[in-house]
Amino acid sequence: MQSLTQSTAVLRIGTRGSPLALTQARMVAARLAAAMRVEETAIEIVVIRTTGDAIQDRPLAEVGGKGLFTKEIEQALLEGRVDVAVHSTKDMPTFSQPGLMLTACLEREDPRDAFISRTAPSLALLPQGATLGTASLRRQAIAKRLRPDLKVVPLRGNVETRLRKLDAGEVDATLLALAGLRRLGLTEHATAVMSADEFLPAVGQGAIGIEARENDARTRQVLARIDHADTSAAVACERAFLAVLDGSCKTPIAGHATISGDTVQFRGLIARPDGTAAHDITGTGHRKDAAAIGADAGRALKHRAGPGFFD
Repeated sequence: MQSLTQSTAVLRIGTRGSPLALTQARMVAARLAAAMRVEETAIEIVVIRTTGDAIQDRPLAEVGGKGLFTKEIEQALLEGRVDVAVHSTKDMPTFSQPGLMLTACLEREDPRDAFISRTAPSLALLPQGATLGTASLRRQAIAKRLRPDLKVVPLRGNVETRLRKLDAGEVDATLLALAGLRRLGLTEHATAVMSADEFLPAVGQGAIGIEARENDARTRQVLARIDHADTSAAVACERAFLAVLDGSCKTPIAGHATISGDTVQFRGLIARPDGTAAHDITGTGHRKDAAAIGADAGRALKHRAGPGFFD
């Protein structure tokens, strides 16, 4: 790994510096090296510190939402200091910056949430009034719908940091993406896995997204060779749903699409942060219409919830 300096790399990947982000960047680097028929050492991983990494003591919704984890990386991509940007797709803003596009996705890992606790075997069996730590309004809203008695408090930091805080007794339980635990080899920490029906995943959860410049045809052609078409179609559906609802870290929104043959099945949900109200919707159609299916679901749900639902 190198800093933002001149190099002889055939391709440079911009990424955050957390253990999970680096693991994901290395996964992309390995696939790119194979596709380009070069040694992995020819793919340079460039670590870029983001605002979200620097601000750890305040909730995401309070300091700007999802763009906090991508803005600096996208700026480096726009300026040509890196050739691609690798993100956890669920952390990406609703819209890419002008001049950039989500070009490819690796095959999706399990999108479900993992429940982690040292005191209870499941969310349902946490003691009355137990403390749940999470930085996600989606997880907060769904957890409060299932267990209104729970006290939800902010829990920030990378996966390892949150696990340490749990072990230190700062909270009774937390929820993390199962995909991240798997990629880090930490699945032994998962007390239980939440059903996607009961605990709908975040848009893009479990998918690694790769951004490139719109005008960089060469890099986009290379990325096409490593793209997992089913994952990209599902993510397109989910992100179109999010775009209609103008989703950010300030809004509890969940959405998950699955692809079976040529068929897309989608389910979306919006909720109030305190879990007192929620609306969900389903949609299905041909995979070529994936984005339209998500957008239609978003419009229908917006109409159903009515003006002022998030006020």
